[in-house]
Amino acid sequence: MSELQLTILPETLGDALAIERLHERTFGPGRYARSAFRIREGRGHTLELSFTARIGTLMVGSIRLTPICIGETPALLLGPLTVEPPFRSRGVGSKLIERALHEARAKGARLVVLVGDEPFYAKAGFKRIPKGLVKMPGPVDPARLLVNELVAGAFDGVGGLIRPDWIDNADQQQRGAS
Repeated sequence: MSELQLTILPETLGDALAIERLHERTFGPGRYARSAFRIREGRGHTLELSFTARIGTLMVGSIRLTPICIGETPALLLGPLTVEPPFRSRGVGSKLIERALHEARAKGARLVVLVGDEPFYAKAGFKRIPKGLVKMPGPVDPARLLVNELVAGAFDGVGGLIRPDWIDNADQQQRGAS
């Protein structure tokens, strides 16, 4: 990767327009119909766990993590991960995933899920979720629903509907405990 002089930086509010344009180029208008998009639109991604890849000042990739809940278990939803087509298959996506997972683990996250290709994401520790254990609110090929345990055993006993509201649940529990 050194030949590209790639820099991975935390996403900033100022990156939003460039990232949206990158998503338009790489995913097209069909991105709005995907189940994962529907979840993400219900809850904004976490800036401190979202990153951009740059070569000089040129943004060539982006990754975002969004807080979700699987049943009653807090987790993160990875995506979208996108890389400009000329820079694909050059390690940019892998470097973005590595940084995002490292930061998520450092901030105490235990689980990350995504909808994607197992052969690609397995390199980063993602495994297929057994069919029927976890559901998305909308159609998803169960073979593409993957999980990464950032803490060993964190997925044990987890199941249910993926939804974008675990922060609201945590806030309500904290208020009830006060």
